[in-house]
Amino acid sequence: MALLKVKFDQKKRVKLAQGLWLMNWLSVLAGIIVFSLGLFLKIELRKRSDVMDNSESHFVPNSLIAVGMLSCVFNSLAGKICYDALDPAKYAKWKPWLKPYLAICVLFNIALFLVALCCFLLRGSLESTLDQGLKNGMKYYRDTDTPGRCFMKKTMDLLQIEFKCCGNSGFRDWFEIQWISNRYLDLSSKEVKDRIKSNVDGRYLVDGVPFSCCNPNSPRPCIQYQLTNNSAHYSYDHQTEELNLWLHGCRAALLSYYDGLMNSMGAATLLVWFFEVTVTVGLRYLHTALEGVSNLEDPECESEGWLLEKSIPETWKAFLESLKKLGKGNQVEAEGADAGQAPEAG
Repeated sequence: MALLKVKFDQKKRVKLAQGLWLMNWLSVLAGIIVFSLGLFLKIELRKRSDVMDNSESHFVPNSLIAVGMLSCVFNSLAGKICYDALDPAKYAKWKPWLKPYLAICVLFNIALFLVALCCFLLRGSLESTLDQGLKNGMKYYRDTDTPGRCFMKKTMDLLQIEFKCCGNSGFRDWFEIQWISNRYLDLSSKEVKDRIKSNVDGRYLVDGVPFSCCNPNSPRPCIQYQLTNNSAHYSYDHQTEELNLWLHGCRAALLSYYDGLMNSMGAATLLVWFFEVTVTVGLRYLHTALEGVSNLEDPECESEGWLLEKSIPETWKAFLESLKKLGKGNQVEAEGADAGQAPEAG
């Protein structure tokens, strides 16, 4: 028994075809929007590629761009099919291709849904790549004279100013690395020598942060050196006083920014997916309704349209049987090829 059977007369078939034609062109616009969202996300990720450890995070924007382009192609074609469906002579040339086309549309809808889910699941991979990338950015902050790394200081400073953050997890991350180049250290100074010798790796570590960590909203002039030395500053206690630095780490700030983008894009892609599913269902009804016209000389006769020719269990069973037949056919062909090679070997 057919699933979700609906009766159509000539007037309903025409209205369905016209409605689907309009919806398909709206879907083309939706595809352009998805393509644009993917392009925008790709540009935003490329802007911060210097503080990202790998390019895995570009999978989602690349997928959005791909499904956006495919949506434009498929819906343009479907719009043409719906337009030609009003003319039996023109529709005849599309008739043999409609079933394969609908199968491709179903696969495309599945792919679109998976891409929408990936938009919500990107956080895990993005967090790990940002964590390692920011550590590398802080490590190479001092290498202003090294080719290929000379831009890292500017990149980290602009990042901390724009996102109002400091360090990877917090401002104390700067205490654990040497972010001042040896070029700007007086290596003949006893204080500098003692500080370098006190470190196992021979690094010049200070309890200070770059200027870009300073919070301009603080009424007090920025304290960026000797942050843990209370006696170095007047009326200062680093444990109780609110420091005039950005307290949030850049990893959390960037994740929050990209999370907002990804959640918005995921929701938009889900809406487009729902619209695409509606169009595919409508196209299936149009296809079966036109197939059910028994008397071609009487186009105004009634016909039945359905979603599936059989019930869901029967359709699934028939699908599994077709897969088994396909597997057996491939096995027979392989055995025939082996039998043909045996006499030649003899």
